[in-house]
Amino acid sequence: MAIKGRALLARMIASMTDEASSALLAVVLIVEDDPLLRELAVEVVEEAGFVALEAGDADEAVALLEARSDIAVLFTDINMPGSMDGLTLARTVRDRWPPIKILIASGLVRLKRSDLPSSSVFLEKPYRGEAVIAQLRSLIDPARTLIGSDLRS
Repeated sequence: MAIKGRALLARMIASMTDEASSALLAVVLIVEDDPLLRELAVEVVEEAGFVALEAGDADEAVALLEARSDIAVLFTDINMPGSMDGLTLARTVRDRWPPIKILIASGLVRLKRSDLPSSSVFLEKPYRGEAVIAQLRSLIDPARTLIGSDLRS
């Protein structure tokens, strides 16, 4: 009977883990001033199985970063209005929230690897959804895709 009990317990734990996995995916903060491009990016990110948060500028993004501890990736455009552009935002995120990975996109500016903050990549616009998904997956350590462990510790 003890073996049956352990097997049942193992199945219950596996079921709970599967349910938690689908509900606790990595959170991606999308910062894009163009509403149509932001909506498209949100759709791509969510269809890939991530949780998407959106901000129209860097100030809104910083407010979200200060309010939430579950953001795994910053996905930002470079050229946008406000107190800072996307590259300055990326550097701010690197300084204040080092564990957050960064995906920077632009159709106007081309960055070299040496221009980027650490743990970040550059994606040239116009980009394809598949390229965004591939970059996000490469940035997020599969073992830490779940929020279960605090990404900022």
